[in-house]
Amino acid sequence: MRLWLSKNSEVPVREQLVTQIMLGIVSSDLKPGQRLPSTRELARRFNIHSNTVSAAYRDLAARGWVELRKGSGIYVREQRSEDTESAGLELDQLISTFLQSARRGGYSLGEIQARIKKLLELQPPDHFLVIESDKELRQILIAEIEEATGFRVLGAGLEASTNPQMLAGAQVVALYGKEGETIRAALSPGSTCLLLHSRSVPASMQGREYPPADAIVTVVSHWPEFLRWARTMLVATGIDPVSLDFRDARTRGWQRGLRSSAFIITDALTATRLPADCDTGVFRVIADSSLDELRELVKQNSEFRIQNPE
Repeated sequence: MRLWLSKNSEVPVREQLVTQIMLGIVSSDLKPGQRLPSTRELARRFNIHSNTVSAAYRDLAARGWVELRKGSGIYVREQRSEDTESAGLELDQLISTFLQSARRGGYSLGEIQARIKKLLELQPPDHFLVIESDKELRQILIAEIEEATGFRVLGAGLEASTNPQMLAGAQVVALYGKEGETIRAALSPGSTCLLLHSRSVPASMQGREYPPADAIVTVVSHWPEFLRWARTMLVATGIDPVSLDFRDARTRGWQRGLRSSAFIITDALTATRLPADCDTGVFRVIADSSLDELRELVKQNSEFRIQNPE
């Protein structure tokens, strides 16, 4: 197989080497079981550092294209269907086929990379990424957004704000406040963060008839802060603290006796695990205005895909 490497290209030599070997495998120029040139041989042939070649071979091995046999050399790996699915090789093969076609058309790797980068920047996000340091709150936010928009939603901690791989293809969302501003400031210039406003417990109970003074009102959630907020807000609305029953849904047996409660206040995530016949009020953390904003983003995303089919 013929290889060509340009030391003056904006594409790193290691990346050039990896791409061309992948192309060789996809096009069958390199056969399964075929031994590849040694690290020393390639380094000498192109007058490049042997560490560059070693890094390229390690990358190919990690992605399942080649296997390193100790004391024997580097060989093209036999591709099995299950390997293709588990290691993402099918996508690699599609990309490699495209690169091969573009190279035959006379385009350099630098030109291809620049155009792909430009096209990817024009694509709308394919999911929401909730960045929140509190794991329990993060799960509730994900549940609310999924229910409101029907869009794919992922979640991560604060480390995601500086991780390009986690940010790829995502519309970042976070709760308004100090942490949200920190996340927004940490993002790269190409990423944006939509800050979500919160609502109050009394607002979620508007239009509901309060239970009798001697009735039991149960507040249940996986999120400890929800229980603390609910206690403060409900007492402020005039409900007798004696009639309030607080349950941590992370503990065993938290569902026992719920049907005896006159009314249950819970979050969107815990609500999915409550008995169906309970009188339940779901307190949503995200304000209606922010949920409407998320729905509008999804609508715009759908219109873009209709106008620009893949």
